[in-house]
Amino acid sequence: MTITDDLQKLLDILPQDLRQVLEDHPKRDYLVEVVLDLGRRPEARFPNQAEYLSEQPVTQEQIDDCIQRVGTFGGDNRAGIEQTLHRISAIRNRTGKIIGLTCRVGRAVFGTIGMIRDLVETGRSILMLGRPGVGKTTALREIARVLADELNKRVVIIDTSNEIAGDGDVAHPAIGRARRMQVAHPELQHQVMIEAVENHMPEVIVIDEIGTELEALAARTIAERGVQLVGTAHGNQIENLIKNPTLSDLVGGIQAVTLGDDEARRRGSQKTVLERKAPPTFEIAVEMLERQRWVVHESVADTVDTLLRGRQPSPQTRTVDENGKVSMTRQLSVVNGRGAVNQAGGEDSFGSSRQSNGWRSSGQMVALPPPSLERERVTGRSEFDRLLDESFNYTDTIDFSGGKKPGPNGEDLPLHVYPYGVSRHQLEQVISVLSLPVVLTKDIDSADAILALRSHVKNHAKLRQMAKARHVPIHMIKSSTIPQITRGLRRLLNIDEPEIADDQELQLFLHSGSDDEMDALEEARLAVEQIVIPKGQPVELLPRSPQVRKMQHELVEHYRLKSHSFGEEPNRRLRIYPA
Repeated sequence: MTITDDLQKLLDILPQDLRQVLEDHPKRDYLVEVVLDLGRRPEARFPNQAEYLSEQPVTQEQIDDCIQRVGTFGGDNRAGIEQTLHRISAIRNRTGKIIGLTCRVGRAVFGTIGMIRDLVETGRSILMLGRPGVGKTTALREIARVLADELNKRVVIIDTSNEIAGDGDVAHPAIGRARRMQVAHPELQHQVMIEAVENHMPEVIVIDEIGTELEALAARTIAERGVQLVGTAHGNQIENLIKNPTLSDLVGGIQAVTLGDDEARRRGSQKTVLERKAPPTFEIAVEMLERQRWVVHESVADTVDTLLRGRQPSPQTRTVDENGKVSMTRQLSVVNGRGAVNQAGGEDSFGSSRQSNGWRSSGQMVALPPPSLERERVTGRSEFDRLLDESFNYTDTIDFSGGKKPGPNGEDLPLHVYPYGVSRHQLEQVISVLSLPVVLTKDIDSADAILALRSHVKNHAKLRQMAKARHVPIHMIKSSTIPQITRGLRRLLNIDEPEIADDQELQLFLHSGSDDEMDALEEARLAVEQIVIPKGQPVELLPRSPQVRKMQHELVEHYRLKSHSFGEEPNRRLRIYPA
């Protein structure tokens, strides 16, 4: 990695005594900026510390002398030093007089984009996010040079503050063959963006600091014309853009959608939800957490959709060590307390990349995602038909809260839940294993919601009256079993539920056989739900016939658990293992 900073040219504009201190400073090569404020001691800032350069306060004469040595300050109160990348920013008083300066060191760092070079070469639009000082502009400059010099593309840089290509009419060599268009006034940046596309036939447009709605619209117009965009925006993470009405169009825009009754019930959500309005302007987003650690969202559309559904995305984290070696890992949200690590050093989960289609036409059950996240509505109880009939005539939720639910980004979490007629021990097991943001409470006055057995709610009017008086919604489950409790908590937290078809088919499967088959399947279900999953212990079942064992194997596969038969006929039996 090569660094070019022309630091001496920045030091030359400083007062003589301060210049001498910095020239002899042991950390001179790591200088970030020099701050000169009228009447206060001059300050030098380094990556992890700041120190005073003199005990004498800065005078107006010193500030005026520095101003004479730099370029003209534009409408954004920024100036530069010709043929360098340094940025001088001014602080003015109410009459417009400059009373403070921030002299920021600009460095051309060659090799900074090694972490995302493969993404740059795809030709897709890339958005860089990060806090000030993390290196967004430096990375942007290097991307422009690589695209122009090494990939031979026609690159135009929209340089509003002359920060990417330096001050003066001649662009800094750090941008290579890329061309630079200067912007007379910051509020005209969107016009220059459109002008660049219309007049100069670029293949790539590079923009620093997209900050207004007009600039976001101009970026969408450019992207729709087939031009690759590389830019930075105000915000630290994609969530910041989603919540920013001015810039949300960069990630597709957000709109409120009213769902039909069936779709709202399937999702377990309110009827009015937030959804992405259009394809994102930028297809890839890079969150620059640190200079050597970036988080890559390879599909902004998928990330935004995931966030709007109240779930956490699974981005890729890229880091680089001292030797320049890039390592990639995938940061997954916890799935049932576990995640699988692949050979490349990343992670994968059962439900994130595979989709199950339930039963095939052959009638065999295939392995489905874990019951705790995708297919947990297996009850296998007697009186199934009666309860199934009831479920079509009785809602699962009584909402006395005026529609109050946890926000799409979990603003009201953790949720305080008051259990009524539900096993508290099993509730604690589900919350612990799934790491759900739920706290059980014994005081209904402090509860955000009530989780109760349906039979208890129907037969106890007092509970409904108490909930109505306190504006607390009641969420009902059919029985106090692990799958039913999990289903209720998922619905309560607005986590998407799978389609009901596979669940109904499985339940019908459990109750369509002979008494011997039903007993065997009930035995397997109880073993899984009461011992294997909560306690993590293997279980041996009673000896069964080959046909019945096959059905037990298929039921165990539904829970994403392993099982095998052992022993000699007629004592051959099933052994179920924890995940």
